[in-house]
Amino acid sequence: MSDDVKNSEDMGSLLDAADNMEKIHEGEIVEGTVVQVNRSEAFVDIGYKQEIPIPKRELAFPEPESAEDVVKVGDKIDVYIQSLGGENGGALSKVKADRMSGWKELDNVKENGGTVQAKVSQVVKGGLVAFVNGIRGFIPASQMELHFVRDLSVYIDQTIEAVPIEIDIAKQRLVLSRRPLLEKERAGKQNELFDKLEAGQTVKGVVKRLVDYGAFIDVGGIDGLAHISELSWERISKPEEVLKVGDEIDVYIKNVDKDAQRISLSVKNTQKDPWSEKVEKYSEGQEIEGKIVKLTKFGAFMEIEPGFDGLIPMGELSDRRIESADEAVQLNQVVKVKIMRIDADRKRISLSIKKCKTSEKQ
Repeated sequence: MSDDVKNSEDMGSLLDAADNMEKIHEGEIVEGTVVQVNRSEAFVDIGYKQEIPIPKRELAFPEPESAEDVVKVGDKIDVYIQSLGGENGGALSKVKADRMSGWKELDNVKENGGTVQAKVSQVVKGGLVAFVNGIRGFIPASQMELHFVRDLSVYIDQTIEAVPIEIDIAKQRLVLSRRPLLEKERAGKQNELFDKLEAGQTVKGVVKRLVDYGAFIDVGGIDGLAHISELSWERISKPEEVLKVGDEIDVYIKNVDKDAQRISLSVKNTQKDPWSEKVEKYSEGQEIEGKIVKLTKFGAFMEIEPGFDGLIPMGELSDRRIESADEAVQLNQVVKVKIMRIDADRKRISLSIKKCKTSEKQ
């Protein structure tokens, strides 16, 4: 080969190199080729005037024990140009390139309603820190579960599926949530359960919450409401008198409204009605004694036995005309009465002092 040809080829190579260098700018991501690797760094050719070393801390996150664990000679990798020039030819970062690409991928995931795998690393005020492909994200405590979690440290080192709910690339802000996924899962289970549940069934339940007007009871993943009037056959003033949170009980399904996603429950319908048991001992025409426990405008209630009362109507309190019950009887007074009528359907017993006295005279 003549010297003229050789010189021409060398000049061509120099011009090509110069063209490549003009295309390389700080703050950009370019493709490079790994040409040499040792434990502490990898040398990468990006078409610059010299190969540039990348320390292992800039090859992967978290920092690997050796650069050889991340890349090998001949690998094509994307790198971010932090600077050019100087003794080493510049500073490159595969970590930053991966991170920038990762932000774009996250944006696409959010746009398309997808999910990511996030590894939880620590508990911070208000939630958790988790990393997605090296990108730091935040999971608010309220977005970790459907219920309140007192100790978030149980999630450290766990990899969870989450949804990006806020992405701000300029501020490097990523907010993640598990809640939409858990809500979707719960909705699916609830739909399945609503298809199985029917009025008239008796199922197992767990008391979840007590309120003034009743109790919310979990029946296999769905909370149903048992009104306070359905908690006991006895009259109670608050649910805490018969139930506590965490109780495992049998419940009767009174009604299932699939459209409204509501279930009405009864606790007392799983138990034998004590009124029905007690009334079996009595019959119409029978004479008994009891204590007056309540006076009303329409008569007086007499306790036949504890938790089992009968009504003496105003006209049956005395054989004379009276305007109010206290003209004939007083609270705690023991009286003798005749059972006039037993209404099992309405659970009512009508009593009479007057008829009892009449039968005594005869």
